[in-house]
Amino acid sequence: MLELRPNCECCDRDLPAESPLAMICSFECTWCRDCADGVLAGRCPNCGGDLQPRPRRVGNALARNPASTTRVLRQVGCAPPTSAATP
Repeated sequence: MLELRPNCECCDRDLPAESPLAMICSFECTWCRDCADGVLAGRCPNCGGDLQPRPRRVGNALARNPASTTRVLRQVGCAPPTSAATP
């Protein structure tokens, strides 16, 4: 089950579970579309993986399986990856 993290790890923008602006890598690192397409150039700075649109969870599915409320913010700033690293 995806965590559906509530914010962009780069700019801290709110990304609710139903947001079409959320992008993730295979480790569920979460970014807004502006940061993903801009400074990150489509790559996760944590693992180097591709960023893809995050699936949305709505209605009863969201009620039964709520999104995470734990905010994650990248402490070293937000820049394109220089090498692949494991989150």
